[in-house]
Amino acid sequence: AASLAQVYRARLASDGRQIVLKVRRPGIRRTVEADLRLLTRLAEIVDAEMPDLRRYRLREVARQFTVSLRRELDFAAECRNAERVAANLAAHPEIVVPRVHWQWTGERLNAQDFVDGIPGKDLAAVDAAGLDRKLLARRGAGAVLKMILEDGFFHADPHPGNVFYLPGNRIAFIDFGMVGRLTETRRFEVVALLHGLATSDEEMVAKVLLDWRDGKEPSDADPARLRAEIGAFVDQYHGVPLGQLDLAALLSDLMRILRDHGLALPPDLALLVKTFITLEGMGRQLDPDFDMAAEAEPWLRKALIAQHSPAVLARRGRRALRSMLELMAGLPQDLHELLRSARRGQLQLRVDVPPLERFGRQIDRAASRLTIGIVTAALIIGSAIVISVDPDSGLSRFGILGFAGAVAGGVWLLISIWRSGRQ
Repeated sequence: AASLAQVYRARLASDGRQIVLKVRRPGIRRTVEADLRLLTRLAEIVDAEMPDLRRYRLREVARQFTVSLRRELDFAAECRNAERVAANLAAHPEIVVPRVHWQWTGERLNAQDFVDGIPGKDLAAVDAAGLDRKLLARRGAGAVLKMILEDGFFHADPHPGNVFYLPGNRIAFIDFGMVGRLTETRRFEVVALLHGLATSDEEMVAKVLLDWRDGKEPSDADPARLRAEIGAFVDQYHGVPLGQLDLAALLSDLMRILRDHGLALPPDLALLVKTFITLEGMGRQLDPDFDMAAEAEPWLRKALIAQHSPAVLARRGRRALRSMLELMAGLPQDLHELLRSARRGQLQLRVDVPPLERFGRQIDRAASRLTIGIVTAALIIGSAIVISVDPDSGLSRFGILGFAGAVAGGVWLLISIWRSGRQ
């Protein structure tokens, strides 16, 4: 039993093979959609009310999480993800992905081979079976690093409940409902960042972080100061065994550096960070002395070499050439439209100056207060005149109403000035 589904063991009527049936909980989609709406609304409120947090782009992070969770509710998509990962790991027999039985698989139900192994949480059984925990840690980390750095398509939830250990020090991964995707460009940036952390290259780390600066808001990052802080950060954690490494503190320090320099992680890396946190927990359980940086370095070097291979460079060159040719082919038509708009007087130039916009809003608020103040003063004077002329006549009632309006206007003015002072 889990949050989104329940899993049952079954047998095929044809050959008696054991399989598992994963059944989605009835009504869970409505519950998830309600939670996602609340999460999205919360991100909107934080974005509107806390300007200092806008650089973290919480609305985009919430959108990425919404897309991922909706995909996780589709069990047929989960099976397609499993087959894609299995194809990418076909050359690694030590990693097992259960086979899918498509004749019984759909959006609310999937059927896969039963994995008869040791659950990831049962380390005592791992020792009793004589499995090599150090080798399991290396193989598990290597599989996930290959998914991330080579394939750009990775299991985003590799916690112990989704891992089984098999005879021969093999590892089986299940539940591919939550997966992460990295574009080729983003994968290269991640490789450069991790390689810089693993080799204490603060120049490379600083360059990647500066490239990730938010383009919507100006960044106050000082490259020289950023490189100095990155150097201290890298030296602090480089070479520390996984058993002594506090990944939460590492990420906290990295986020502090980003925040201090007006930088932010791209939202599509949220699942990647989550995966590394989960992987760190599993590695610590299996082998407290396992050095994640040392294990990752060969994969990072291989990925860097692959990024500069002739085939990859040729593919990038073809893309750039195709984009240039498309731009040149559309240039005459664009110039024609531009000149025609200019001849018709339809060509407009818009210049946005945020300080002037804020000044205009301040002038508008000041004019509104001045107007209300004049109206309030006029009501006080007029009401006093009406009451003093003939206090016993019916006009005195209008004077009282005038005083009431003046009191309301005065209260509004005081509240407006007080709120403006706080802002």
